[in-house]
Amino acid sequence: MSAGHTGVTPLPAPCGLPEHPDCGIRDVLDRIGDRWSVLAIVELTAGTRRFRQVQRGVHGISQRMLTLTLRRLERDGLVLRTAYPTVPVSVTYELTDRGRSLAALIGQLADWSLANRDGVAESRRRYDADGPGSGVS
Repeated sequence: MSAGHTGVTPLPAPCGLPEHPDCGIRDVLDRIGDRWSVLAIVELTAGTRRFRQVQRGVHGISQRMLTLTLRRLERDGLVLRTAYPTVPVSVTYELTDRGRSLAALIGQLADWSLANRDGVAESRRRYDADGPGSGVS
């Protein structure tokens, strides 16, 4: 094996192009990487919620943005919306099995974040003090 060879087969196209074998990850990252989706999913881990309960649990989200977020999560099969024939219509939201599996991964990411928060902050301080632009080579 030559120096620098990792043993990984080169991919046929840059990540993000449709012909890339892992291009589906971009769709997932777009959903969970937006500002509100993860927070709505975390709120729904507590169980079935009405719209206003979700809104109260996601600090700072507007009614319109929560509506859009829940619709996107429903479209992706992460959230189940149930409307009851009452006057006015009563609507609840809950995670699907797929949504719960994603919530478990988000929980792992949150755990990692808490465990590494101080180390990341220290690395940033060191980088900012000694990194590019500091005059130290």
